[in-house]
Amino acid sequence: MTVARAQRTRLLGVMLLLAALQFYLRPRIANPRLAPDFLLIALLVYGIRSRPGAAAVAGFAIGIITDALTPARFGAGALASTLVGYLASWGRAVFFADNLLVNAGLFAGGLWLRNLIVLLASDAGEGGFWPQLAIWSPLEAVTTAITGVLVLVLFRRWLDLRLDS
Repeated sequence: MTVARAQRTRLLGVMLLLAALQFYLRPRIANPRLAPDFLLIALLVYGIRSRPGAAAVAGFAIGIITDALTPARFGAGALASTLVGYLASWGRAVFFADNLLVNAGLFAGGLWLRNLIVLLASDAGEGGFWPQLAIWSPLEAVTTAITGVLVLVLFRRWLDLRLDS
């Protein structure tokens, strides 16, 4: 097996683990509005390692998967995840992807931006627009950022990361 193929296989393994955690662990957390979004972590980890087009396609696929679970606002998640995946891939040229603090900011900012786009593209649902954007999204962004950094630290060899703190 070539080195590039081994790297892709390990990255795919981490992505599948995150997808499994999204559907197994996330529903079991007490308040789902505070639970980390494992699929978004997978999208951002993939996005900063790929070209913008591939990251946008991955974002679209993840958005369709999440939209299938919330059919009331079908399409909003696909739009939001596509834009976040594209921007994450484009942002790797601007930011240093090897820094843990930058990655934490990427996870938190990506989740907040995705939630903003979903709220703008669909009905805000229960609780209204501003409470979701100002209270619940930042709290979910913090838990997602912490979880994302833990994933990067635990799987840094699999993801071939050189993490600076």
